[in-house]
Parts: sequence; structure tokens; C-alpha cells
Amino acid sequence: MLLANKHKLEPSKKRSETQWHQAVQRLLKNKLAVISIGFLVFILLFSFVGPFLSPYNSNDVEVALIKNPPSLAHILGTDDYGRDVLLRLMLAGRISLTIGITSMILSLILGTILGAVSGYYGGVIDNIIMRIADILMSIPGLPLLIIVGALLSELKVSSDYRLYIVMLMLSLVGWPGLARLIRGQVLSLREQTFMKAADVLGLSDRRKIFNHLIPNTFPLLIVVATLSTASGILSESTLSFLGLGVIPPTPSWGNMINAANNLIDFQKRAWLWIPPGMAIFITVVAINLLGDALRDALDPKMKGR
Repeated sequence: MLLANKHKLEPSKKRSETQWHQAVQRLLKNKLAVISIGFLVFILLFSFVGPFLSPYNSNDVEVALIKNPPSLAHILGTDDYGRDVLLRLMLAGRISLTIGITSMILSLILGTILGAVSGYYGGVIDNIIMRIADILMSIPGLPLLIIVGALLSELKVSSDYRLYIVMLMLSLVGWPGLARLIRGQVLSLREQTFMKAADVLGLSDRRKIFNHLIPNTFPLLIVVATLSTASGILSESTLSFLGLGVIPPTPSWGNMINAANNLIDFQKRAWLWIPPGMAIFITVVAINLLGDALRDALDPKMKGR
């Protein structure tokens, strides 16, 4: 009997592997997706490995080198404290990417679990979770983040702690939309044949949710994860640019742009703001292109809609 069950499970496993293999093949045929993956790998290496290869120290202050233009010694010039802009750009990328990825993971976990529980149980639990999500979605995200950021500035929270608070803020703003998507998927999946079989076998609710329902939402989660990362990077950069997110001396792409805060710097010292601006622009575009390609690869029926 065990052998019979094993033979029944193997075709299903093979079908699942074949579907993922086909999705990867479709993704690799998309030239824009391949270019986006290549750039994202480069930006990760640039941000997390690059600082170790730099001959400069992020805390070095050289008064004689303040706002020097690009040269052989400093490829992207120096900032208003004489620090190497290229090194600051690498360190800022590390911070911005960490915030974007971490906030995405937190919102993904929270939104997936709450959405799955809401869709599976329904009733009072569904109403409570969805009403909380509706309340959060009814509040414009950016103004809410700006208000919280202003409170942090008023309370004079140190830059070390603001980094973690910004991650939590972005994740709390991001989970309601994902929870509604997962809830809709679960409402559809729980009527499928495999869930009827799970009921007959007497599986616990926990196993049904975490072993059967949530894994079947992975294609949607992968696409949402990429787009949420881009949104997190943009939101962090906006807050930092306004001086309400990550604050100096901790670098981020947003507060690097804010360093060029006068007309002379904007017109005459483009090396202060163009590199971080281009880093944000290209990174977000690459993530969005990859997200679109993943959507088409994982669900070809959605292409062109």
C-alpha cells in the first residue's frame, strides 16, 4: 500500500518540477529579464562586496578634498566632508537594498499568514483581519510614513535605531494589499479537490494552511515580492531624501541625493546627486522588469492583459 501511495505521489511531484522548469525556461527566454537579473546581481555585489575592496574609509574626513570633482583618485569625486562618493554609494546601496528586502520579507510573512488564515476560516476572523487591512489601505501610505518619520525626528531617535524602525514602518504599510490577494487565492484553492482530500484524511488546519494552501500561492508571492522590494526602496529613498528616514552619518541613496540641497550643488556638482539618483532609478526599473517577466513566466495566461 505504501508503494502504491508512493507511485501516486511521484507523478504529482514530477508535474510540479516540470512546471517550475518550464517557468524558468520562459524566464530565461526574456532578454529584459536576463539583463535585469544580471544588473541586480551586479548591484548586490557592488553594494555588499565593493566596500571591502575600496582603499578608503567611510569615516575619513578630508577638509582639503571637500566637494572635489571626479578624478583618478576619486572616480565619483568627494562629498561635503571630503569622503569618497563611490564608497558612500556602495554603502548606501547596502542600506537601501537591506531596507527594501527586509521590509518585503516582513510584509510578505505578515500578509501571507493573515491572508491565508482569513481566507481559510472566514467568518469573524475574516471580518476582523480584512477590516484592519481596509483601515490601513484607506490611509495614504506615503503621508503616513512622513508623519511617523517626523515624529521620529522630533523624538530625536538615533540613526542606528531609525534603520529598523523604517523597515517596520514599510512592512506595516505593505502587508494589507498582499493579505487581500492571498485571501482571494485561498478562497479559490480551498474548494479544489486536493483540499477535499485533505479534509478526508483529517489533516490539521495548520498543515492544510502551511503545507497545502500557502505553497500553492508561491507564484503570486514571488511576483509580489519583487514589486514590494522596489516599492520599499522607493519609499525609503523618499523618506531619507526628506530627512525623515535614514539620516547621516548612515548613508542611503535618498539622503545622498539630499546632500545636494542647494542650487550651486545641483548645477555645479552633479557627482553628488546623479550617481545615487541613477542607482535608484536603474535598480527599481530592473526589479519591476523582473517582476513583470516572472508574472509572465509563472502565469503565461496573464501575459498581454
